[in-house]
Order: sequence, then C-alpha cells, then structure tokens
Amino acid sequence: MAESSQSSQSTDDVFTSLLYEIFTSPLNLFLLVVCAVLVYKIFRPSDANGADFGPVEPPLPKMKRQDLTLDQLKQYNGTDEHGRVCVSVNGKIFDVTRGKKFYGPGGRYSALAGRDATRALATFSVDDVKDSYDDLSDLSSMQMDSVLEWEMQFTEKYDYIGKLLKPGEQPTEYSDEEDATKDNNKTKKDE
Repeated sequence: MAESSQSSQSTDDVFTSLLYEIFTSPLNLFLLVVCAVLVYKIFRPSDANGADFGPVEPPLPKMKRQDLTLDQLKQYNGTDEHGRVCVSVNGKIFDVTRGKKFYGPGGRYSALAGRDATRALATFSVDDVKDSYDDLSDLSSMQMDSVLEWEMQFTEKYDYIGKLLKPGEQPTEYSDEEDATKDNNKTKKDE
C-alpha cells in the first residue's frame, strides 16, 4: 500500500514539475499554443476548399458562349435566381461566378458585377465604373498595361463568355461545336 501511495505521489510530482516548466517559460508557453492551434486546424471539420461545412451550392452549368451589350451584361450581377456573375475586362466577358464571394452581392468587388470593370481595374478604384460604353481612349499607357495584365489573369482563372458589344455592333454567332472545341483545347492545355 505504501508503494502505491509513493507511485501516485511521484506521478503528481512529475505532473506538477511539468506544468511548472511549461507555464514559467515563455518559449514553452508559446510552443504549447502553436501546437494547440495546429492540432485544431488538423482536426476541425472542413471541406476540400478549407471552408467550414455549410450549405453548398451546386456548381452552375457552363454558360453558352455569347456576346452581350452592356445592358445585357448588367443582368449577370449575382442577384438573379441562379446567382450568375459576369464581368467585362478590356472588351471580353468572363463568368466569375466561381469568385462569387468577391464579385457577388456583399463581396468586396460587387460593384464590378455585371459591369465593364476595365476602367476600375486600370485606375485601381472600384468606384470608377461607368454605366455607359467606355472607349478607354483617355487611359495612359501604364493604365492600359495594367488592363492587359488583368485581362490575362481573368483569362487564366475564369471562363471566357464572349465580347462586350459596342453600341450598334452585332453579336457573333457561336456554334455549340466551337464551344466544345475550345473546352477540349483548354482541358488538354490544363493537363
């Protein structure tokens, strides 16, 4: 019985000295906090994107290739029943629905949704979006270089839908075969 009491007392002493070492050394305390945070991040439930579980919207089918006027583009601001969001950059329209948390209602760049974002991207001002067709002729060469970089980024990240039509310009007729060919080429390129 005395052995059991001594064993229990030595275990308590070891535990007490361990706690004393951890909480009296700032480095040990810091390392303990880092370990706790890492364990939390490893074991918390999340989906493949790292977001917490919650209602997941099914992905929308790919948009049919089409040219749009500015008025038609305004319909794709994320507020309709499907929540589709499109943005025009340098005369090209992109489906940015995947980035809805940024471009959709309540997002940081929601002012660009359903609009021609070229001038805003060139001037780095979300408030610099016009409601009429913008010919961009007053932009500097540095601003146009910036626009071309933005266009490249949108091309790499989002689906190209068509072109933004100038007033009076007629839309291009895209065939379903042309869409399928471009999709296959993009898939092969990604591989």
